[in-house]
Amino acid sequence: MAITNPISFDRHEAQASRAHIAASLAGAKHTSYWLDTDRRPAPKSALHGGIDTDLLVVGGGYTGLWTALQAKERDPQREVVLLEGQRIGWAASGRNGGFCEASLVHGETNGENHLPKENALLARLGAQNLDELQETVERYNMDVDFTRDGVLNVATEAHQIEWVRGEADAEGVEVLDAEGTRAVINSPGFLAGAWDKESSALVHPAKLAWELARVCTELGVKIYEHTQVAELVEDGATMRALTADGQVTAKHVALATNVFPSLLKRHRAHVIPVYDYALMTQPLTEQQRAAIGWDPMVGLADMNNRFHYARPTIDEQGGFRILYGGYDAVYHFGGKVRSSYDTNQETFDKLAAHFFGSFPELSDVKFSHAWGGAIDTCSRFFSFFDLTHGGKVAYCAGFTGLGVGATRFGGKVMLDLLSGATTQLTELELVRTKPIPFPPEPAAWVGVKLMTSHLVKADRNEGKRSAFLKLMDKIGMGFDS
Repeated sequence: MAITNPISFDRHEAQASRAHIAASLAGAKHTSYWLDTDRRPAPKSALHGGIDTDLLVVGGGYTGLWTALQAKERDPQREVVLLEGQRIGWAASGRNGGFCEASLVHGETNGENHLPKENALLARLGAQNLDELQETVERYNMDVDFTRDGVLNVATEAHQIEWVRGEADAEGVEVLDAEGTRAVINSPGFLAGAWDKESSALVHPAKLAWELARVCTELGVKIYEHTQVAELVEDGATMRALTADGQVTAKHVALATNVFPSLLKRHRAHVIPVYDYALMTQPLTEQQRAAIGWDPMVGLADMNNRFHYARPTIDEQGGFRILYGGYDAVYHFGGKVRSSYDTNQETFDKLAAHFFGSFPELSDVKFSHAWGGAIDTCSRFFSFFDLTHGGKVAYCAGFTGLGVGATRFGGKVMLDLLSGATTQLTELELVRTKPIPFPPEPAAWVGVKLMTSHLVKADRNEGKRSAFLKLMDKIGMGFDS
């Protein structure tokens, strides 16, 4: 059935050759490009027996690693133990696009919708957090391929040109017309662009996790892999984390499990897993690279509700590759996190069609990797916090795909909460309030499907939001990317 008011990406799909798409993906590995390297650190041992510590961190992704690192920076003598159920950085921290954004609230518009009274303050705190993150990378000589050339947000539909022009007064943003945009990244589909040169950096996501673990270890954090916490039990003035072959007794616990079911059942209705997917090209030839430009290591995103993100990276042999992902955000009935969901051929085909439609000069490119994974999504699309068990346990989750930088801030907040002190961060409305919980099934599945369908309709209706989306905005469950 023909689509009414198709957008450019609808047309890319309709015009794509199925044979061409299949050939481009034929040799792609269904594993994260970032993790597919022999430079991955050797596994750390699992925990056997019982140990005591002052601070236990549960989870070896960005949130847990940043929490542990900052805890040791605050007090080098503090005993800190980190438990990871599988490998450091194996989940979202090793599968994302490597966009390290300053925003703590998934963009200014979303922040204004949810926290209008402190949105400006949160913008300043986010900028400070990104600066401090960069300083940390430099101070510890972290090999994470950190670049801070910004992100280019492009208009791919005529009505989005005005949105781009609306960024003209934003600090650090250069507004470009079609010619100027294509001079940075050459695509016939780019009609205008807003180049934000200050509030975004790029990193190698897996290297960031591995280097955080290295620094944590050098600072004295004890890290155990393949050690999943089965239960958290209060025992007087301490907490006991029970594992398959041991336990940790701790005065304080920071829970950093994000998309995975929380050890605290009260949080489980606040987070659902949504699956995101990406492709990585094989190295471009000199001619292909020249055809698209992309000389600055700038990130790329379009302005649709179902937006794409893309970025360049230099591989270990010096080859120039492009990551291209986003668009589909898939929720599975029941909210399960399963490895089988990490592969989605229908989405891979769509992304390939969109890539070739956007960059026709790269029609001969093939993809080396096609992968996906779960993102911890909450109804307000940015992190929330909790403090339980008489101030002994802190919790943080809900980053919704924008956690590369924001997780560092989340770790700082959890440490403030566990300190028992009143600080600027503990008094934030962001910290004191929680998102609206998701309803039980089947209502959650129906609600996500309904939201997605209305966002698609808005994209095809010049961005105009339906009465349903406006209602969701009003009650605090709306989203405008």
